[in-house]
Amino acid sequence: MDLVVPSDDLAAAWRKAHAEWGPGFHEDGFGLTADDEVESAQGFSDWVERLRVDAECTYRWIAEDERVLGGIALRHDSNKSVGRRGHIGYGVRPSERGRGVATWAVREMLMLAADLGMTRITAVCAVDNAASIATLERAGGKQVGRRGSVVRVWIPVP
Repeated sequence: MDLVVPSDDLAAAWRKAHAEWGPGFHEDGFGLTADDEVESAQGFSDWVERLRVDAECTYRWIAEDERVLGGIALRHDSNKSVGRRGHIGYGVRPSERGRGVATWAVREMLMLAADLGMTRITAVCAVDNAASIATLERAGGKQVGRRGSVVRVWIPVP
C-alpha cells in the first residue's frame, strides 16, 4: 500500500471506491463536500486541486495496485475544525475493511504529523464505531473522553 497525493490519474479508481460507499459525502478522509462536483473531468480536477493546495489539511489516498482503497486527512493545528473534528479523519472502502488498511494509514500519517512538528493528534469518532476505536487504539491512541455520542482519542506522534 501507498499513501498518494490526490491525482487526476486516479479518477477512475477513486470513482470505483466512491461508488462502493453509495451516494453522498460520507467517506471520511477525502474532503468531499456538497460544493464539489466530481462527475465531470473538470469538476474532479478542480476538487483534486483544492485538496492539493489546502494549507490547513494534508490529504492522501490509500492506494494499492492502481486501486483507491480509501482516503485519510490530517488537519493541521491551524485548522479551525480540529477542536470539533479532530486532526485525523479516514475512510476505507467497505470491501477493504478488516485487513488493517486504516491502522496502517493512520500510522503513516503520524510520520507526516511529526514532520509538521505535531506531538499529539486527536481523533474523534462515534462511540458505537468499535472498528474505528480499535483502529485508533492499534495506532497508539488512548480514549480521553466522551461527549454524547462521540469519543475523543489522543495519539502520541513518534
